[in-house]
Amino acid sequence: MRRIFDRAAVFIAQGIFVGRSPVVPGTAGTLATIPLYWAMAAWLSLPGYLLVTLMVTLIGIWSAHVTERVTGKEDPRIVIIDEVAGFLVTMAGHPFGWKRILGGFLLFRIFDIIKPPPLRRLERLGGGLGIVADDIGAGIYANLSLLLAVWLFHLAFPG
Repeated sequence: MRRIFDRAAVFIAQGIFVGRSPVVPGTAGTLATIPLYWAMAAWLSLPGYLLVTLMVTLIGIWSAHVTERVTGKEDPRIVIIDEVAGFLVTMAGHPFGWKRILGGFLLFRIFDIIKPPPLRRLERLGGGLGIVADDIGAGIYANLSLLLAVWLFHLAFPG
């Protein structure tokens, strides 16, 4: 029975098979999240969106933790569920539109790669929590930066 749960966890953690991308699996995972974001933004209220994002995050922590144990690797490259959760946090509360998606995508990838303080420290939490926490932090930074960019753009170009 444990083997079935282990396989399910790895399947989830790698975003079905997106985490097996030979190049930039994190970026591939973020791109693959856009249709999920679209569906959630189209059909869910903000509280529903946040609830699903929380569920993805908690399932992501579990599946990343199991995948780390199964593979014997710390923060395995195939794990992209953290990017899914992080991008959903990035886009929380933002209206669906290609400019917001592009801005959110770029900001999230920048913060996820650079890991400004204290994001790098979150990785030290270890296990699935450490794998996912820094991406949630990057998503928060990206969300707030996107809000700021939209506000500044509207100030610069009113009406």
